Amino acid sequence: MRVVAIILAGGAGKRMGAPTNKQFLLLDDKPIIVNTLEIFEECRAIHDIYLVVNQKDLPILQEEILERYKFSKISKIVIGGRLRQDSVRNGLEAIDCKCDIVVIHDGARPFVSPSFIEKSVSLMEIYDAIIPAIPVKETIKVVSKEGFVQKTLERNSLWSVQTPQTFKYDLIIKAYRDGMEKKLFGYDDATFIEYLGKKVKVIEGSPFNIKITTPEDLVIAKGLLSYFKGMI
Repeated sequence: MRVVAIILAGGAGKRMGAPTNKQFLLLDDKPIIVNTLEIFEECRAIHDIYLVVNQKDLPILQEEILERYKFSKISKIVIGGRLRQDSVRNGLEAIDCKCDIVVIHDGARPFVSPSFIEKSVSLMEIYDAIIPAIPVKETIKVVSKEGFVQKTLERNSLWSVQTPQTFKYDLIIKAYRDGMEKKLFGYDDATFIEYLGKKVKVIEGSPFNIKITTPEDLVIAKGLLSYFKGMI
């Protein structure tokens, strides 16, 4: 059973307000994307990594990441698209090896554990699509464009979705091809599975598995890193 990880590192990072792609900002003296890649490099369940990047980031990727850190599992660098779903589609279509399972992960989530990835892959013996999520703690309200509450959602059924999302390869590539041919929008990768009418299994993720998107997230990430180091 061959498992390919698609790591998405092509976002512009506009919400971070930094002059460079957020993936290349430093976390513990290493770019965020390096922290993420090291986890997948270490994970025994992963055989190949397809790294999806922005065309303009290729020079810094080559000089600051590939030449310096020598990741053995990176099989291919793929150029991303305009939207996240375009980048994932490019990554899926680029897979040219025998592939049974695909693990799709945001490069800006550097706190997923190898054991969690391995758990997700092992559950592919039972399910076709698995996503991690955590129960929502706050009250969620639907608000109009004018800023007025329209309704309050039932919190008990709301979950905040994370990555890595894990799929049978044949199913996820069919879902993406079908969904994008119909010009559907995918809020995440599992959305395209839902469009096919297939079931997606939710397993509990981790509150530590944050996505670093804003300057505030970077502060939290540095605090988490210090916390984890203190546990060693």
